[in-house]
This record gives sequence, C-alpha cells and structure tokens, in this order.
Amino acid sequence: MNREERHQYGMKVLEQVDGEAGQRIVDSLADVSPELGHQVVAWAFGDMYDRPELPARDRQLVTLGVLTALGGCEIELEVHINAALNVGLTATEIAEALLHSAVYAGMPRSVNATLVAKRVFGERGLLPISNLS
Repeated sequence: MNREERHQYGMKVLEQVDGEAGQRIVDSLADVSPELGHQVVAWAFGDMYDRPELPARDRQLVTLGVLTALGGCEIELEVHINAALNVGLTATEIAEALLHSAVYAGMPRSVNATLVAKRVFGERGLLPISNLS
C-alpha cells in the first residue's frame, strides 16, 4: 500500500476500535504535528491494531496495562477504555485489569487509571461496578 492507502485503511480500523475519541486525538494533532497524526492512523491502526495474531479485545487489555504502567496517560486511557468497551470488554473486566495492574505498576497508577475508567463508565451509564471477590 502507498502512504495514502495505509492512512485510509488505518482510519477504517481507528473508527472501528476508537470511534470518535480516536478521531479527536488525531484532529488535535493537525495544527501542531500532522505527521504524528498520520503515523497514529497509518502505523498504529493501519499496521499494528489489525494484525490477526491477537484479537482486538486482547490488544486493548495490553494497551490498558501499558498505559497504566507508564502513568501520565490519562487522555490515552480515556480513548482506550472506550475502545475496550467498543471491542467487547465489559466494564468489570476493565476494572479488574486496572486492579491487576496495581501489582506491577503500583497503586497510584492503578488508582489514576481506575478514576479515568470511572469517568468513562459514568458517561456510558455503566456504574456502579462490582468486582469484589
């Protein structure tokens, strides 16, 4: 594929996974780094997200874990928590993944990610979550 075809294909995948939230991120880069926006679409979504070896829901679990571990990724977490819901993860599964991340990423990062999830779940009418065992 040429550059434009990769971008078009990436936009199709982006729309399926992230919907409007992903498009807002790309749009926010247009006046400061349109090339970064292009790479997010063409490379991250056109090349990586649609690889057949890992289902979309599993890719989102990995993404949530990495973003939580990195810390300071609240904007991306909001996009990818929505994406995780879009590809079939439940709010309880997401809350559990963020809880599990506390073991490896630390409690403060897990709490921060969970509070982003709370906002997304609230916007989507998915609260309260009960994952007590």
